[in-house]
Amino acid sequence: MKSITVFCGSSFGSHDIYKEQAFLLGQTLAQQGIQLIYGGADVGLMGTIADGALTEGGKVIGILPQFLQSKEIAHKNLTELIIVETMHERKTKMNELCDGVIVLPGGYGTLEEFFEMVTWAQLGLHKKPIGILNISGFYDDLIKLVQTMVDKGFLKQINKDMLLISNTIEELLEKMKNYQAPTVGKWISKEEI
Repeated sequence: MKSITVFCGSSFGSHDIYKEQAFLLGQTLAQQGIQLIYGGADVGLMGTIADGALTEGGKVIGILPQFLQSKEIAHKNLTELIIVETMHERKTKMNELCDGVIVLPGGYGTLEEFFEMVTWAQLGLHKKPIGILNISGFYDDLIKLVQTMVDKGFLKQINKDMLLISNTIEELLEKMKNYQAPTVGKWISKEEI
């Protein structure tokens, strides 16, 4: 993988470990020669992951909508900052530039970005690995909900299995490097499973 998009919070959250792991992920990506693509801000976990990559000489591209430039405070030290008009353009550009996606703790925006990328994968619009760095069990309840979607017949197991989940950076990156996208998409019959 040459570049990874990271979706994460514009806040730090209530536990220091979120910030520590975001910084470490940025450092690790840079050390492995993987370019970081992220939301372009200098606040919360977003700024922290960028700082982590930059301390190790990594390349960091930020994608920031014009209307958020004053609210999220654009990071001043990035390799490149791309200003777009809308949130949808932001996600589209982040998808175009990356070879995979990692989700860190965050709020509504992080989940919205994550689920759009997963939906695009489910529909066969891309075959990129999508990883959840489940720091201190942050996403445990979401993972349970996804299993409930399978159990209740709203999601196929093959689509649930597209999610790569780990509590550690190293294991998650290894899973992403070895990822093979499903050869079938959302619209398969039960008989074909």
